[in-house]
Amino acid sequence: MDKQLLHLVIGGELKDTTSREFADLDKVDMVGVYPNYAEAEKIWRAKSQSSVDNALIRYFIIHVHRLLDPDEEAAERAKE
Repeated sequence: MDKQLLHLVIGGELKDTTSREFADLDKVDMVGVYPNYAEAEKIWRAKSQSSVDNALIRYFIIHVHRLLDPDEEAAERAKE
């Protein structure tokens, strides 16, 4: 079994197209948590495509596994 690397997909309307600051935190779409990047990317693409007509709406993939264990992530990068 592959190691679980959690990823969070969130999105919503930004204050402007040049920032990553949400216009209203109460309206942020917390889409879900996924066990790997590939699964998160599928959902991210679908959500992004569904809001393509509004330039202010953006969706993001957050690497939760890096936040949970930053030392392990740094060690993995050092091996590369």
